[in-house]
Amino acid sequence: MRYGFHLTATAALIGATAFTHAADFDGSKSLLCAPVQAIDCAAGRACVADVPGNLGAPNFMHIDFEKKVVVGPLRATPILYTQKDEDQLLLQGTELGFAWSLALDSQGGMTATLADADGAFVMFGSCTPK
Repeated sequence: MRYGFHLTATAALIGATAFTHAADFDGSKSLLCAPVQAIDCAAGRACVADVPGNLGAPNFMHIDFEKKVVVGPLRATPILYTQKDEDQLLLQGTELGFAWSLALDSQGGMTATLADADGAFVMFGSCTPK
């Protein structure tokens, strides 16, 4: 997209260890997430890959399943939709005119997207129980 994002609706996992369990990532525990790679794309131009902070994304986000929000340094955004199956947990919502989705696997790996009519922003990272 043509500008950086203060992406609150994404999540990335830090510090996942061999001691984490799949149950830690089933929506029953709050998570601390950190993006580690980001890609910003818009129609008609090459995508830009960089560390998330250089593209306007926060260094850390908190997913609070009890309150159904993703919290970043500037704002909290509601989780409007959740779907859980045996392999992943899917979250979706909207923020400042963008639609976002977050897929969390059973080991804490995360892929998040933020999109509008002009383009898409994709982040990869990890989450750990808070």
